[in-house]
Parts: sequence; C-alpha cells; structure tokens
Amino acid sequence: MKKTVTVLLAAATIAGSLVGVAPAAKADGGRIAAGVAGGLIGGALLGGAIAASRPAYAAPAPVYVEEPDCHWVRERFWDDYAGVWRSRRVRVCD
Repeated sequence: MKKTVTVLLAAATIAGSLVGVAPAAKADGGRIAAGVAGGLIGGALLGGAIAASRPAYAAPAPVYVEEPDCHWVRERFWDDYAGVWRSRRVRVCD
C-alpha cells in the first residue's frame, strides 16, 4: 500500500509540474499529448517495478553456536628465571 501511494504521489507531482510549465496550447495532431501521456504511464510502470523489486542482497539468517563448557583451573609451572614454582590460571574447555 505504501509503495502504491508513493508511485501515485510521484506521478501526480510530475503531472503537476508539467501543467505548471506547459506552453501555449497547440494541437499538432495530438503528438505532444500522446508523448506526455506515454511518458507518465511509462514512468509509473517503471517506478512501480523498481519499488516492488527485491533488494539485491539479502543477509543470511543468524546462526547460533553453542560454546563448549569451559572452566578455570590453577596450574603450577617452573619459572627458570626466578628459580621458583609459580601458579597461573588456565581456561580448560571440554
């Protein structure tokens, strides 16, 4: 519905601008009127097709990854520089 209203509003705006700037009326066998009408109809069709088209790229659906169970443990290690045993916390995942 919103797209239809937008297309109709655009067509009305173009038609209003053409009426406001139209030169003195000359028949010329109806060639000008046919050109204006064809342009308005073609523009409305093209605008409607563009407005109704799908976007060029659609993002993929989100994927949820379950992380493994992890826990922290204290680990002892030998520090050669200080010459002592030290401990550190290490994350362990199953």
